[in-house]
Amino acid sequence: MLIEALQDSLLDSIKIFPFLFLVCLIMEYIGHQAGKNHEKQIRQLNRYGPLFGGVLGILPQCGFSSAASDLYARRIITLGTLLSVYLSTSDEMLPILIARAVPPVRIIQILLLKVFVGVLSGTFIDRLIRTEKPEQRDCSFYSQAGGCQEDCSGIWCPSLRHSLSILLFLFVITSVLNYIFALYGENRLSGFWLNRPVVGEVLAGLIGLIPNCAASVLLTELYLEGGLSFSAMMSGLFVGSGVGILVLFRENHGRWKENIRIIGLLYGIGVIAGLGILLSQNVPGL
Repeated sequence: MLIEALQDSLLDSIKIFPFLFLVCLIMEYIGHQAGKNHEKQIRQLNRYGPLFGGVLGILPQCGFSSAASDLYARRIITLGTLLSVYLSTSDEMLPILIARAVPPVRIIQILLLKVFVGVLSGTFIDRLIRTEKPEQRDCSFYSQAGGCQEDCSGIWCPSLRHSLSILLFLFVITSVLNYIFALYGENRLSGFWLNRPVVGEVLAGLIGLIPNCAASVLLTELYLEGGLSFSAMMSGLFVGSGVGILVLFRENHGRWKENIRIIGLLYGIGVIAGLGILLSQNVPGL
């Protein structure tokens, strides 16, 4: 089981790496080329950040949620954009729905719901909370504190080093989680309580907080097998952001209280949205 857990974690890490490296490379380029003018450009783009984040988040895998966590830690994107990506992240849900021949109308409905909740929530949060201004840097974007001193120059080396450091962290954590799932079995998380109104949405949201792709797989499979209501599944999928939360704690270090508040916001929005879907299903005409 341990070998299988390591293999699964390695495969997940390989899938995520292109996203991480590409984002690191772009940010490094911006740091080199834009200089002191990049703050204005970023602020202008962030006006539409939640919209872009919500649309990009629905793409399969959790690469965008990981990249968004890193960008937020650098204060390149706003809190609203980050949460928009988290809430709309598709992770492994979309491939499973397609593989199980779920009607296209249902798949589109799920994706549109995730985008709608992500964009709406992100836009509202940005109106209420202002993200800190990005730090001004005249050297490498990923240079360490105390220095613009680096042991490699250009944009390729710092980007590769930074993305590999994130990847190593993800590999270790996901290996542990995969081993736990393999040891105890995912089916033990299913039960009659997941089908109870309100309770199911609350508990499914907690499952979504598991920082691993297995959460979206479990929620989707339980729904397809009839062990989870649609509203409860959506609650869990809203909250589920893949390994994005892990990257947030890794990169947004020194801000534990802020990270916990972000998780609280994510969980609260996801569960409330799930309960809203539950209510709409029980109201005639909606």
